[in-house]
Order: sequence, then structure tokens, then C-alpha cells
Amino acid sequence: MGNTKTYSQEGTPNRKSFPAKNQETTPENATIIEPQLTKVVVPDSLKKKPLLESKIKRKALDYEKIDQKKKTITLYNKAEVYYQDIELKAGIIVIDYEKNEIYAGRIKDSLGKYSQAPVFKQGTNVVEPDSIKFNTKTKKAWVLNSRTEQGEFKIKAEFTKKENDSVYFMKGARFTTSKDVDNPEYYFKTNKVKFVPGKKVVIGVTNMVIADVPTPVALPFAFFPMSEKSRSGLIIPSYNDSNTRGFSLQNGGYYFALSDNYDLAVLGDYYTNGSYGIRLESTYAKKYAFMGNVNVRFENLITSERGYPDYSKSNIYNIQWSHTKDPKSNPNSRFSASVNLGTSKYYRQSINQVNIGGSLINTLSSSVSYSKTFNSVPQVNLSLSATHSQNTNTEQINMTLPTLQLSVDRIFPFAPKDGIKKGFFKNINLQYNLRGENRIATTDSLFFKPQMFRDAKIGFQHSIPLSTNFKVFKYISATTSVNYNEVWYLKTIQRQYDITKNEVTDTDVQGFDAFRTYSVSASLGTTVYGTYNFGEKKKIQAIRHVMRPNVSYSYTPSFSKYYDTYDSDGSGTMIKEYTRFDNGIFGAPGKTMSNNIGFNLSNTFEAKVTDKDSTKTEPKKIMLLNNLNFSTSYDITADSLKLAPLRMSGGTQFFNQKMNMNFAATLDPYAINNAGRKINTWNIDNGGSLFRMTSANMTLNYAFSSKDISGKENENTQGKRNGGREDDLFGTNTDLGDRRQSQFAADDEDKPDTTSDLFKYELPWDMTLAYSLTYSNTNREQKITGNSLMVSVNTDLTPKWKLGVSTGYDFVQKGVTFTQFRFERDLLSWRMDFNWVPFGDNSYWGFFIGIKAGVLSDIKYDKRNQPNRTLR
Repeated sequence: MGNTKTYSQEGTPNRKSFPAKNQETTPENATIIEPQLTKVVVPDSLKKKPLLESKIKRKALDYEKIDQKKKTITLYNKAEVYYQDIELKAGIIVIDYEKNEIYAGRIKDSLGKYSQAPVFKQGTNVVEPDSIKFNTKTKKAWVLNSRTEQGEFKIKAEFTKKENDSVYFMKGARFTTSKDVDNPEYYFKTNKVKFVPGKKVVIGVTNMVIADVPTPVALPFAFFPMSEKSRSGLIIPSYNDSNTRGFSLQNGGYYFALSDNYDLAVLGDYYTNGSYGIRLESTYAKKYAFMGNVNVRFENLITSERGYPDYSKSNIYNIQWSHTKDPKSNPNSRFSASVNLGTSKYYRQSINQVNIGGSLINTLSSSVSYSKTFNSVPQVNLSLSATHSQNTNTEQINMTLPTLQLSVDRIFPFAPKDGIKKGFFKNINLQYNLRGENRIATTDSLFFKPQMFRDAKIGFQHSIPLSTNFKVFKYISATTSVNYNEVWYLKTIQRQYDITKNEVTDTDVQGFDAFRTYSVSASLGTTVYGTYNFGEKKKIQAIRHVMRPNVSYSYTPSFSKYYDTYDSDGSGTMIKEYTRFDNGIFGAPGKTMSNNIGFNLSNTFEAKVTDKDSTKTEPKKIMLLNNLNFSTSYDITADSLKLAPLRMSGGTQFFNQKMNMNFAATLDPYAINNAGRKINTWNIDNGGSLFRMTSANMTLNYAFSSKDISGKENENTQGKRNGGREDDLFGTNTDLGDRRQSQFAADDEDKPDTTSDLFKYELPWDMTLAYSLTYSNTNREQKITGNSLMVSVNTDLTPKWKLGVSTGYDFVQKGVTFTQFRFERDLLSWRMDFNWVPFGDNSYWGFFIGIKAGVLSDIKYDKRNQPNRTLR
């Protein structure tokens, strides 16, 4: 704008100028009002303070008008004023520099409609009223039809009085979490509000209004904390009932906002028949260091009533811990944890199941690891880890507490310090690897009991591989290696015949013992390329075939010196052989010599096709077969059955890489007799084919969507963490403790919806398919042992209605597999859903309607029918 006004002590303008009409200005070149002191020397007691305590920047699109008589400045059309921490934008702004007041309001457009409502911003607080009057000296303000946002709340008041920088009083106010505060689908109406920005909102008698219809829901008063930081508070439980456990209150408790880095939620369930559950949930994080969460769940389950024949009682628990470390905090040190352990039947019996798919899994696994790299020459890597694997069907648990691994990087003793390592001698290298384990095998009933630790097995394995590689006839790559292996055990066995038990028993022998083995191996491999051209004008221009044949040889001598004899029947004759290292965690030395030749052939096929896009000059590459592998081996020293079965496996992708197919088969060249035993006769000489297919399997996975042609990945992170699938073929993750989360993948909320609310011209959908086929022919049974199809479909029936279903069919058992129906209605600020599993052990239904915003998460209706599982 370029024009500047200078004021004397009394505020009288010395000079004025006006910008041209419709001229745009910015705060940088806006008009500045600066308080000036005259240079007249007067006593301090007679000096007046400046009317304005800081500079004012202003601008307007149409004009600025100064009225020296009224001591006012009027800014019209897209007017802006900046004073201290205050920003004010409006259609018209009037500055009364004698009364220290600023007025802002709307203006009428050419159609007579009001526009350019004021936007008043002070610090982080923003108010959007119809009009506002503000005193720059007292900081008081009078606001008409103010609109403001505080956290998830949007507040509109007919009249607002700003007492000072920290207190507002409102009359005729309504507050909501709806996006449109002027036309909300629901709101809370009250006549008196005390509002302290960033701290609290205190209200008087309040009535809930839905679709402009008052409801019976009312409160005499209410208090809402407005702090941006997390605050501790009660978590209101939901009411439910069960046929076998009675009435219940679930997911009630208390949230502890312990600090900015970690929190804790204590939740509980209680049933009238005595069943109860307790859960501890904590999330922690430190910026640029680490983050994680811990969930501990315990449930005391009682079915029926004491004295009835179906009465049963069970205690189940589950512990989950996830921890990740920011690699930038210390690149040479890493720590991570992924823990999921507990009672094998937890996911099948839990009264507060987080994921239905978790009840269908067979394995739980955990891992906690720490690793460190020492930047020495050669480099040394050290790691400590604890692992856990649990079969939920057999209740067997295998753990390592801990596993120690130490490795020294490759050393090339004959390689030059500078230059290329080329040839047999220069490529000779060796490594050192150490692995130590404390392995525990136990069951659910003995978990963390003394016997579990007494049965632990401890061992250390040292290995030093010495290898080299070189070229043969330019195109053949050759590798040779010698492997030295040494194993230490702290416990061995002594096998003998026990007369009292009339059986052979193994007795543990405590103490250090070791064995040493070595082996030699070599391999030759190359890569062969073949291309068949059809012509550049053909749709398929060329097919390329890449073969990677490999022949390997391995030799391991007999280590019979580690074997002893024992009496197997009490006759005193020592005939049977055994080694005291049997059942060791790193195995035992072999008694027989191994002398094998291995064959492996891997293939890939790809094609060049003419691109459908005529503007592209280069052909498009399509992978026909990602891999097609054949492998077998030949035992030179074996007396019979020297050739191992041929193993074939492969995989490819179809439909623009949206369908994955994997297949495998085992082909045995030997025949079997009438008893089903393999004999030393070629199958072709026994009246059969060249190979006898003993087993085969194939899997298909297809994920596609109307929105994303490359396929869709469902967000089922918690389901995967529970041990289930990441997709929704076994249903979606349903957190019964917080039903505000959608069952469907999150849509882009910022994307404008151009369709009608009554009819959606496009129906977005996504589908996931999984097909599995297994064939078995070990004893000429020629039987399909597995044949199942699973499917999951999600679609938007309307812009607000979503439907999803997960189901499947087992063609062998001739029955429908796990089935789940999902319905959801987006009610803008509210969400309603219905989840139904119609049959099976996990059959149940659940209905929820509630406000999405966390600040009003207790305003909900949550009703569900618990699955009536039998405790076994």
C-alpha cells in the first residue's frame, strides 16, 4: 500500500493518503501506526502514556477512511488489522483510536447477503463471530454469534463477553463435535457457559438436541477439561448380559495420564456369576529414542452356577509387548520386542475378545532381541535374544532364554589391502560364529514353574567356515568350503536298561562335554539366457528364459568314535549303539558317512508385449513365472534308494500382479510295494510313470479393489499382532474396549464427496480371495486332503452405508468356514455398526452407536451377545 500515517502524542494525524480502489496489500507493506512522543521537555508527572502500546498494521481492499472529528479509521472490504498478538480480519473494521476500541463486522454483497464474517485470532484461540467489539486497553470484548474451536469441541454462542485474556462468558451457547457448527446433526444447548481457553469449559443446565429436536438427556451442570495434554479420568463401562454368566459391566476403569512419555489404563469386567477380567494397557514413547506399548490381560471365567453339571472355572491370561527403537538414536545398538504369550485357550475363551481371527490360530510367537555392532577390524556383531513359540492346540511351549550369537566378519588373509580380490587364493576367507542357547520345552501347566527350568538344555556351537570362490572356463562360478563345527553341552545322557522298570532309560549326566565335526562342500553354477523373438509387430514380441543350474557336492565323514553300546533287553549283551549327545539342542555327531551330490535348477520366464498405450514406444515387460525350481540329490554311499525325491516349486502373478499363485509338488522315482513301503525299484519299471507324485499343493491369493487397481491391503494390525491374519478373511479386528474405531479401512476424509446422499453412482468395493488345495498320494490313496476357499468383500452401498462379509467353504469337510457380517452407518459425528457371526463356536452379535470424538466417547450405546463358549 505504501502509505504511512504518523500520529502525535494526542493521536492527531499529521498526514493522510488513500490507496487506489481494489489495490491489494500485505502485512509487510501494510500501514503502520506508531505512537510518537513530541520533543517538548515536560516533567515526568505530566507526561501522558501513548494511546497505543505497540504498532498497528492494517490494510483493506476498497478504501480506508479517516474521520478526524470522530477519531476513527474505517477499513472496508477484506479489511485486516494486526496489533500485538491479535489478528483481525473482516468485511469492515472501524478503529476508534480515542476510545481504544476496534469494531469488526460483515458487509453486504451485490445480492444483499452478508459475507466476510470477522475472524478474531489471539494467540492460539480463534473466534469467528458475526460482529465483535474489542478494547485494546482493557482486553475486553463483546461478540455476537461467536464460533470457536477448542480441541474436538466447536462452540457457538449468541452473545459472548471476553472478560480478559483467559476468561469468556457465553449466553445462549451450543457446543458439538460436528464439522458444521451452524447446522450440526446434534448439539448440547445451554444458557450459561464459562470458558477458559486451553483449560476448561464449565456449563449450567444443559440439554442434548438431536436434529433440532430436544431429547430427555439433560445435565444440571458439566465440566469439560480443555487441556491439550492428556488428563486422568474415569472410563465409563458398558452394560451387557450373557446366558451363562449373567449381567455384566465391561471395559470400565480409570485412565492415568502419568506423563507426556507414558500412560496407563486400568480396565475391568464383572459378571454377576462371579466372572471377572482385568486389563492393563500402557503406551510409552520418547522422541528420537523408542516407542512401544504393553497389554496385560487376565480373566477368571466361571460358566453356569456351582452345583450344576455344566459348571466350570478357568483362569486365562495374555501378555502383549511391542517395542521399537529409533535407529537414529544409536545406529550400532538395536533393541526390539514383539511378545504375544499366555494361556493357549485365551483367544478361544476370552469374554473380551479383541480379534475373532485370533481364536482360529494355532501358534503364538514372541521375540525380544538386543544387538550391538563393534566397529573394529574385522567387525564384530553381538546379539542376545529370547524367543517363544506356543502351539495352542497341543499346549506345547518352546522357549530360548536367552540365545547368544557372536559373529566376526569375513577375513581375507591372502587378499591385497588395495585392489580386486580375484582368483582362488585371494578369495579365501574365514569367519567365526558362536551360538549359545538355553532351550526350554514345557507345557501350559508347567509354565514358569521350577520343573520348567530343571528341564532346560544348555549348549554352545562354534563354527568356522573357510571358503573361496573363483571362475571356471569364464562362465562357471565355483565355490568350495570347509566347515569346522564344535559343540559344547553342559548335560549329556547315559542310556541303560533299568531292571526295575523293565525298560531302557536315559539318565542325565551333569557336566561339560563336547564333540567336534567337519565337512567339505563344493558347487558349480552358471546362468543361461535364452530369448525367442516373435517380431516387433506381434502382440507378444519376445519370451525370455533364464536358467540357473547348480551342481553341489558335500562330504561328511563318520564320527563313530562318539558312539557307545548299551544293553537293550537286560541280557547283558551290549549291541545297540547310541551317543551321549542324543537329544542335544544342536544335534549329535553322525555315525554314518554322508557323500551327496545335489542338483538344482531355477528358471524364470518373462515376456515383452506391445503396450496398450499407443504413445509409448518401448514394449512392456511381463513376468510369466517368477520362479520354477527343481531340486534333488544323489547319495553316493547309500546301498539303495540313492536318489532323493524331486522337489518342484514355483510361483507367478496374474492380473497386473494382483493375483499371487504358488505351487509345489514332490515327485518320487521309486515304487512302493503292497504294504506302502518304498522299494529299490524304479517306478517306471514297476508299471508306473517316470515319477510318482506323492504330494502337491497350490495356493492362490487375489486382492483387488474398485479404487486401487493394484489391490488393497486391509489394516488389521492388531489382528496380526494377536497371531491372526493381516487381512480380513477371518473377520476384522474388533476392539470391544473402544468401539469408536471403524471396522473398515479408513477413507480419505479430505476427499470431496460429489455424489448424492440418496444414491451413489459408483459403488466402491474391495475383495480378497484365498484358495488352498492339497493333494496326498504317499500310499496310493490319491486323496485331496485340503480344498478350501476364503473370501472377504467390503462395499459402500451408499455414501454413508458400508457392508462387509468374510466367509469361506471347505470342499473336503463340506461345510461353511468362519463367517462374519459387518454393517456400518456413518452418522457424521456419530458412528453406528452391527457385527454378526451367525454360527460356530464364536457366534455372536454386537451393536454400537456412539459419538466418534474421544472427548464424548462415553455417550454411546453398546450392546452385544457374548459367544457361549464351553471351557475345556
